[in-house]
Amino acid sequence: MDYLKLLAISFFLYFGNLHSQTKAPTINWISWEELDVKLEKDPKKTLVFFHADWCEYCKKIDRVVFTKPEVINKINADYYAVRMNVETTDTIYFDNNRFVNTQALTKRNGVHELALLLASRTGKAFSLPVTLLFTEKFEVNKRIFEYYTSASLLNNLED
Repeated sequence: MDYLKLLAISFFLYFGNLHSQTKAPTINWISWEELDVKLEKDPKKTLVFFHADWCEYCKKIDRVVFTKPEVINKINADYYAVRMNVETTDTIYFDNNRFVNTQALTKRNGVHELALLLASRTGKAFSLPVTLLFTEKFEVNKRIFEYYTSASLLNNLED
């Protein structure tokens, strides 16, 4: 009898562990360099999400919005997706240009010049979160400078 109990417990632990290891779907994030190549070969709409480690609304978008299956499916089906930490010190090559974070040398939270180029607003301080939606020709379609819900993002992705 104890043998059967042990066997049953082992069975449930083994298969329960397999179930917990099943990976949930995620957004297929790519780098700027990968985007450059993909846009050349197969133009597609693009979503760019700018964030920073200290940005609480950015973390909430990651946790609440980018984990919704309908959001993941829509982005993966219709968009290339790039996420960029605006404070990265990586050199980024995109569209035959070289972008660096020159502010990192002089400022505590220096913003990368590619983020400044794409996600700045005239007359306003740089702030996060920022999500940009581009057309297939990589022309800005929408600029979102605030927290959003999954329903709101899905509406913007439909336009």
